[in-house]
Parts: sequence; structure tokens; C-alpha cells
Amino acid sequence: MKYFKVVLVFISIIQGSLALAENYEVKMLNTGADGVMVFEPAMLKIELGDSVTFKSTNPGHNSASMDSMIPEGAESWSGGMSQDITVNFDTEGVYVYQCTPHMMMAMVGVIQVGSGDNLASIKTQAAEKKPAFLMSPDRLDSYLNQL
Repeated sequence: MKYFKVVLVFISIIQGSLALAENYEVKMLNTGADGVMVFEPAMLKIELGDSVTFKSTNPGHNSASMDSMIPEGAESWSGGMSQDITVNFDTEGVYVYQCTPHMMMAMVGVIQVGSGDNLASIKTQAAEKKPAFLMSPDRLDSYLNQL
């Protein structure tokens, strides 16, 4: 009987921690508050264990993590064109993502999970990516400066 009570307590703790995780929604848009070819919201601060669903609101977009712009040890992602994708965040830090066909238009977004200890590294990488943005070259800097 004592073993049974321990198992029930353990299950309730696990269920309680799972219930605290939130799912956020980010829309992939042709036009939004920040101009053309944007994610909305483009900047999120979330907690460890939360997830984000990227919604294909307008066709022709995807969500993909940017090379070397996610925390060390974090899993990268790449969603299909015009398809929703849900990403679970189980590593703390700053993540930068893009719409692959519209990266040159600075269709990028930022997610901070927990403390964001890798922000300095991300800003260095962002400076190196900036010349590839033919439109809205300061968009990523603006998002990173909000953290």
C-alpha cells in the first residue's frame, strides 16, 4: 500500500509539471505589424518546457532554426513549406529562426527560453548574417535588443 501511495504522488507531480507547460502560437505572414514577410509575434520569452506552434497563416512560408543561432546542445528544426510545426523547447537560451525562402527579406524571429545565457554569442552571429538581409537589415538587431 505504501508503494502505491508513492507512485500516486510521483504521478501527480509529473502531471502537475506537464500542466504548467504552455504552447504559444506564431503566425507566418506576408504582411504584419513589422512590415512584409514577418513572424507574428516575432519575439517571444518563454519558459523551459514550453512549446511554440508556427502557423502557416499565409502560404509559402516555413519555420527553421538558423545554423549556429540556437543554444549549444539544442535540437534544430525545419518545418515544411506551408505547414504548421510545433517545436518543444527543452534547452535554455536564445533561438533565432527564419523562413528559409524569405531569409534575405529578414523574415526571422527570436525566442528566449529561460535566462538566455547565449545572447552575446547570438548577437555576434547576427552581425555576420546581417549582410544577407536585402530588406529590413536591422530587424533582427531590433528583436535581439528587446531581450
